[in-house]
Amino acid sequence: MGIDYLRIKFYAMKADALKPEINSIIHNDSKSLDTRLQEICTLLQKEVPYYNWVGFYFKNGDKHELKLGPYAGAPTDHTIIPFGKGICGQVAVSNENFVVPDVKAQDNYIACSIDVKAEIVIPLFVNGENIGQIDIDSHTPDPFTSEDVSFLEFINGQVAEVIEKEELNFSSLI
Repeated sequence: MGIDYLRIKFYAMKADALKPEINSIIHNDSKSLDTRLQEICTLLQKEVPYYNWVGFYFKNGDKHELKLGPYAGAPTDHTIIPFGKGICGQVAVSNENFVVPDVKAQDNYIACSIDVKAEIVIPLFVNGENIGQIDIDSHTPDPFTSEDVSFLEFINGQVAEVIEKEELNFSSLI
């Protein structure tokens, strides 16, 4: 068995173990959505060794930009990201997942830290509209697999379900 197979198998087991905790956090309507998202970011950063920065960005009202929401990790200067700029801005335009195994190979990358080696951004859709995204930075080169994509899509699906159910205006999240 190769290292990649073992890493994927380990991660799949870890992700499955985290799903009930994610569900418990996100469906706890006694807390604000902002608090629940913060708890998810903190949990992911703590439990997944190569998730060094975890955050949510949301569409900033009618502006063509993203605004930083809850996050866990080092502070960032990138609290506003124009659509099309950087990985997050590109996802806001493309509406597609973006996995970057090596950020140095990307022309349109906004450097958050010299330690960041890889990034994954998964869009968050509510009623078919891209309202934001979950963004993960890693200090590990090429760590993300299809398991990460599936797990983060699961999280965004749970977040979208809560926003729809609680009839929250996503612009109030930022």
